[in-house]
Amino acid sequence: MVGLKPSDIPPPLGVKMASAGAAACIADMVTFPLDTAKVRLQIQGEKKAVGGIRYRGVFGTISTMIRTEGPKSLYNGLVAGLQRQLCFASVRIGLYDNVKNFYTGGKDNPSVLVRILAGCTTGAMAVSFAQPTDVVKVRFQAQMNLDGVARRYSSTMQAYRHIFQHEGMRGLWKGTLPNITRNALVNCTELVTYDLIKEAILRHKLLSDNLPCHFVSAFGAGFVTTVIASPVDVVKTRYMNSPPGQYKSAINCAWTMLTKEGPTAFYKGFVPSFLRLGSWNIVMFVSFEQIKRAMMVTKQRIEVVN
Repeated sequence: MVGLKPSDIPPPLGVKMASAGAAACIADMVTFPLDTAKVRLQIQGEKKAVGGIRYRGVFGTISTMIRTEGPKSLYNGLVAGLQRQLCFASVRIGLYDNVKNFYTGGKDNPSVLVRILAGCTTGAMAVSFAQPTDVVKVRFQAQMNLDGVARRYSSTMQAYRHIFQHEGMRGLWKGTLPNITRNALVNCTELVTYDLIKEAILRHKLLSDNLPCHFVSAFGAGFVTTVIASPVDVVKTRYMNSPPGQYKSAINCAWTMLTKEGPTAFYKGFVPSFLRLGSWNIVMFVSFEQIKRAMMVTKQRIEVVN
């Protein structure tokens, strides 16, 4: 192994999972205000505006939240968000290459279909671990920090307890079906698009396997993913945030949105979704590649010393 570059050595599963979890947490901390603005815009329309507050656009939403609730409101649910990424990203991103190799039997140049199948598989697997953290994150982001307005939850742990006590295990896993659908779509689109763009750039020698290449690939992946996943993401957000009994199911939630607000309701919050997902992808994939590389360099040095 002496003399080999870190990029020449396939990283072990533990390195990929740890790198993915760490990179996703970094990306969440950087882009969380955009995610909170997206949630507020997505749920707007399902209930009357509290205190006459209406949100207009991503930056207008952020500005309104800072003015009415203070800057800290932009990070409502961050703890649950980081918990989610530690569980979620480490599985859906960290396991992707291994699942892809499993489906191909270790062969090189897997087909697009195999990549899509691997992305859907790890995306669905990750939801089964991270769903309660997603429910709590969305509900924290949706609640308003205004004087005279009752808050549903006071802390992350209190939210988990409250949901379990009042809604049972089903409450913690509320919206699992739309979330599996959404994350299978997001994961396979995100990872497959990133994979294909990066491979095309390297194959045509447009850029070397370094930061600019990772940046361009991640930006493209973020845009394509937002276009495909936005409708499911809006339904997921509304259904997970809804009180018991408001919707019979995720399908009922989607039908209610369609009949009451029209097809455009499924693309509410599209700009913040893209800003958030695009910037999240850039920060996450660039961090992921760099952390993974750094961990492999460290591993090599330890092995050389030993």
